[in-house]
Amino acid sequence: MKTRRHFIKTAGALALGSMILPEFTFAKKKIKNPGIQLYTVRTEMLADAKGTLKQLAALGIKQIESAKSAKGNYYGLTGKEMKQACKDLDMTLRSGHVAVDAKWKQTMEEAAEAGQEYLICSSMPKSGQTVDNYKKTADIFNKSGEECRKMGLKFGYHNHDYEFQKVGGQVLYDVLMDNTDPKLVHMELDLGWVVASGNDPLEYFKRYKGRFPLWHLKDMDLQKKHSTEFGKGGLDIVKVLQNQNESGLKYFFIEQEEYAKTPLESMKYNMDYLERTRI
Repeated sequence: MKTRRHFIKTAGALALGSMILPEFTFAKKKIKNPGIQLYTVRTEMLADAKGTLKQLAALGIKQIESAKSAKGNYYGLTGKEMKQACKDLDMTLRSGHVAVDAKWKQTMEEAAEAGQEYLICSSMPKSGQTVDNYKKTADIFNKSGEECRKMGLKFGYHNHDYEFQKVGGQVLYDVLMDNTDPKLVHMELDLGWVVASGNDPLEYFKRYKGRFPLWHLKDMDLQKKHSTEFGKGGLDIVKVLQNQNESGLKYFFIEQEEYAKTPLESMKYNMDYLERTRI
């Protein structure tokens, strides 16, 4: 026969369990779906595109963003060949860095053939650090976005640090943000260049909520203004990843341009860092 003491003990255990449960409910999660901007391994891709992709797949990379090179947008491969090479390795060609130039129509056609989702303009189509130039560029981007949408693509822009210069009290990047249509221009925020320019990515997440579906996850040596391996620079990687929903993040691409040793060794270091990190 169960005693009064038994029921009190059981009730206490249940109450204690209800207090402990939230710790499991809010357990930190592993970072999933890592990508790479292939400019990180640009020399290796030009020498052996398929072999380099194989090495990246072995590191656990899932999403690929290409970059314009001396051998075209796909390192000597056609868009269709690049798509298949990624698919064979259980990776997805998700995006590509290109120029909005005289070959823009061909670029869109190649991207459509490659089956990628995004086309990202990698730098300002026309130099000029003026508000007027940034407004004109916003018009170009809106038009490019409309052209991409008609072909089943999404258009976007990737920043550096110079866009955060102030002219007449206005931040030029903000001029671009305020004059582009969010439905047509999908921003890829290079987090490394944001912090190198003295700005906080989280502030941009708040001000332009949901506007940054793509990131370049890049740590930066703030003294040299050089990219570096994760955890060695000024970017709070855990904090930005914890705020990814506010950003509207769908995919992030690791990008590193300077290395402690070799690009692939740096990528292994970065992937090991992400493997240990919980958010």
